[in-house]
Amino acid sequence: MKLGVLKTGRPPMPAIERFGTYPDMFKALLGADAYDWAVYAADEGEWPESPEACDAYVVTGSARGVYDPEPWIADLMAFLRAARGRAKLVGVCFGHQAMAQAFGGQVVKSDKGWGIGEHDYRVLSREPWMDGASAIRLPASHQDQVVALPPGAEVIAASDFTPFGALAYRDQPAISIQLHPEFEPDYAKALIEARRGSRYTDEQADAAIATYGGPDDRARVGRWIGAFLKGSSLP
Repeated sequence: MKLGVLKTGRPPMPAIERFGTYPDMFKALLGADAYDWAVYAADEGEWPESPEACDAYVVTGSARGVYDPEPWIADLMAFLRAARGRAKLVGVCFGHQAMAQAFGGQVVKSDKGWGIGEHDYRVLSREPWMDGASAIRLPASHQDQVVALPPGAEVIAASDFTPFGALAYRDQPAISIQLHPEFEPDYAKALIEARRGSRYTDEQADAAIATYGGPDDRARVGRWIGAFLKGSSLP
């Protein structure tokens, strides 16, 4: 299976040497040898020749917002709409928001402020590619939120802070999640530290870092995404 990664951002430069790029993180999460990988630097104007160039695409996180007036963001929306029903789609964080916006939903900068640290989501609908978990815990790093569902989408996991936290599309093979299963906890903490004093206050940063240290569901959600991509079911 050929899996394309639409790269829409990068980690802070000092973190790349230790943790890799966002495509590297997805390869680690989903298995470097499990797919025929292709990486497209969408944020630099690099695109597949057509949606059929890959069987599926993962849209990564980004520091940008879907409402930012950058040409590549409009091009991403157009590509997603063109890929609808022609390739499987998985969106994470910005990718989750971009898919919702492209397919008729709405994304805004939330008045709730930043969601950082590890967050818990309730599982609202058990999909065939999921196991029986009733909740998941994963790193969060977002200020924007989906606030209106696109037609054909259903909320499958959520929290009080993020009511549209994960979506499954019933009119195409597509799923998305606001949280970051690809983030190692050490990277998530390094990202918080890199933004301490600029995007986050010391109090916010300290509180977010304190949420790490216990078990999370990165591996579980990685298996979910893999099962979705391969069209398999989990017991």
